[in-house]
Amino acid sequence: MIAPLVRAAVAAAVFSVGVSADSPGIAAMPKLPQAPPASVGMDAAKLAEIDAVVAQGIAEKKMPGCVVAIGRGGKLVFLKAYGHRQLVPREVPMTVDTVFDLASVTKPVATATSVMVLVDQGRVGLDDPVAKHIPEFAQNGKDGVTVRHLLTHQGGLIPDNAMADYRDGPAKAWERIFALKPQSPPGTEFVYTDVGYLVLGELVRRVSGKDVNVFSREHVFGPLGMEETMYLPGPKLARRAAVTEKRGDRWMRGEVHDPRAYALGGVAGHAGLFSTATDLAVYAQMMLGEGQYAGVRVLKPETVATMTEPYLASGDLRSPGWDKLTGYSTNRGKTFSPRAFGHGGFTGTAIWMDPELDLFVIFLSNRVHPDGKGYVNPLAGQIGTIAADAITGPVHPKPPAVPRVMTGIDVLRRDDFARLAGRRVGLITNQTGIARDGTSTIKLLAGAKNLKLVALFSPEHGLEGKLDVSDIRDSRDEQSGLHVYSLYGKDKKPTPASLEGIDTLVFDIQDVGCRFYTYISTMGQAMEAAAERKIRFVVLDRPNPLGGRRVAGPMLDPGRESFVAFHRLPLQHGMTVGELARLFAAERKLDLDLHVVAMEGWRRGDDFESTGLPWVNPSPNMRSPTEAFLYPGIGLFETTNLSVGRGTRTPFELIGAPWLDGRRLVAELAGAALPGVRFTAVAFKPDASTHAGKICGGLEITVTDRTAFDSVRTGIQIARTVHRLWPKDWKTEGYDRLLLSRKTFEAVLADKPLEEIEAAWQPEIEAFLARRAKVLLYNE
Repeated sequence: MIAPLVRAAVAAAVFSVGVSADSPGIAAMPKLPQAPPASVGMDAAKLAEIDAVVAQGIAEKKMPGCVVAIGRGGKLVFLKAYGHRQLVPREVPMTVDTVFDLASVTKPVATATSVMVLVDQGRVGLDDPVAKHIPEFAQNGKDGVTVRHLLTHQGGLIPDNAMADYRDGPAKAWERIFALKPQSPPGTEFVYTDVGYLVLGELVRRVSGKDVNVFSREHVFGPLGMEETMYLPGPKLARRAAVTEKRGDRWMRGEVHDPRAYALGGVAGHAGLFSTATDLAVYAQMMLGEGQYAGVRVLKPETVATMTEPYLASGDLRSPGWDKLTGYSTNRGKTFSPRAFGHGGFTGTAIWMDPELDLFVIFLSNRVHPDGKGYVNPLAGQIGTIAADAITGPVHPKPPAVPRVMTGIDVLRRDDFARLAGRRVGLITNQTGIARDGTSTIKLLAGAKNLKLVALFSPEHGLEGKLDVSDIRDSRDEQSGLHVYSLYGKDKKPTPASLEGIDTLVFDIQDVGCRFYTYISTMGQAMEAAAERKIRFVVLDRPNPLGGRRVAGPMLDPGRESFVAFHRLPLQHGMTVGELARLFAAERKLDLDLHVVAMEGWRRGDDFESTGLPWVNPSPNMRSPTEAFLYPGIGLFETTNLSVGRGTRTPFELIGAPWLDGRRLVAELAGAALPGVRFTAVAFKPDASTHAGKICGGLEITVTDRTAFDSVRTGIQIARTVHRLWPKDWKTEGYDRLLLSRKTFEAVLADKPLEEIEAAWQPEIEAFLARRAKVLLYNE
């Protein structure tokens, strides 16, 4: 939590001087300095072509006027006003300090940036279900929609809800918004939606206690000195605002044009922000400066990288908050680099930034004045093209945004699939087998020209990870047309028949770092089959989402190997699937041609969220990295008569039963002083699995410090306490089904001290650490 404290300290230091009367609490920060184009390697004559382009647009009544701002190398090299900011009832010339209704540019600049500040603060995770923060949102099947889904317009929501939803005031409007039904499953389709950003704006309020107007001014615009950027501009700014259309019998000037934002009081996540060209130039430079401007940091560099990296969305490229290359990108310069990101607004606004060219282009117009018929997107794109083409001197690009962590499939793709050249491949995968940009490994291998993808193999939960049944049958993949052999049915190991015509098996599945999660068992059995058939086995490595440092819990008892315990490992092993494959091959003495395509950039101290990779639920009830952290210790209870929250929105974050008193359990656990975790007494009613339909007393488990948190230690302490308090109610016989350590099981039932239980398994852990050291691939 150091970064937010530093940010607050900086803000406090600068807020004490030079504030605007119309913008209280805004820091006195320098605006972007102006400089001649030649000083940053740009051609002034080329930029002068903008004059003719804009003049033609005004003549063709595409807009009454506009302001254009262009910056490069930390300097503002072009700032010019054209035409009029008002035509009727009287003409008012456009000026460079005109205030504009940004419309949908609000989405990235105010809302997405505020969400990313909350991510930096550790208060929101991109892969959090939205319903974790707004429980009412889960209605009608939206419980699987994540923050990332909404940021990238892949939440399955409609573009806009009916204006009739707002007729009874904001409170009723929100009830109707939360009750909306999704159009498609989350993550499957890109549909540009105001509704999604309305919800994100409300998420900012729920998490921070402040609406997006106040929060963005305190954490973004205030620290940056953007005194002319705000919702609900006061009289001073409204007087120089560009006029849009009529609302009733009055012209809108300094009043939000969007009807839904207006119905909500002028503050909304999708629209409502006002700003000027010079203020937006500061914001753009902050983004090009990797989250920092004039010594003030608003976002961490890695957060800016995550916010601007490409995501494949229905064949288009988006990023969390920004457009990259979609059907909405007509306002994008044609000669921008692939790293460019930007956004447009309905009122005639656009902002684009290109880190490769160290360039930003801002176009602000009121094209809807006076009759709503203007059209400026291609014109804005034309200006962007001129700006990019005006670069004549050395570009001096920042280093390409090579992702800090590249998974095995990312490395294989970058290297043109050379390690599979000429091979006939069978791919063991599921929905988690994706490249960093979201493209599936199936699609990548099927499209590769130098190999042949022959068949697919799926683990527990099936190829799409949606099935929660004990017997999955073979199927056919609709997109590739390939046969899918199930490895979670009558056969859990590839059969000789399924391997006909295959000379290489490739494994690409995201594991969760726990011994009893079955994907590593599927890998181990497939390795055995490959060894028997003299088939090459290739693992495309992926991060252990828990990191690679912590090793915890008892070792598997000798002779108790099974499908939930393939190899002698502790409960939390701290290894990647590639490292486990090397361990299996060595210790089982497999005669196997094993290749691991190692990740690049991953370190043992990295948990999943620090990688910047998109989280895809590995299984139906593993819905966030937080739940993966809880799983090794809390998952042990699901074979007993305790609910672990299956059938709720937050499995493994809850534990309880109808006979359990959560307040009593919380009080008992408080004395254990377990690090990195907080317990809250709750009541919940699962709609599936253990105690379905029954009200359970229990705990909500909140991880407050992942570095300090020990899931196994926490789970063992909960087990000791529950058995001591409710020895007749808790049916303990199932607890050893996944624990698979008789000595630990008996120690829990005997209520031996936690330290004594942990000490008993420590010698075997030390021996395991020596074993695994021989096969590790990654450094600290």
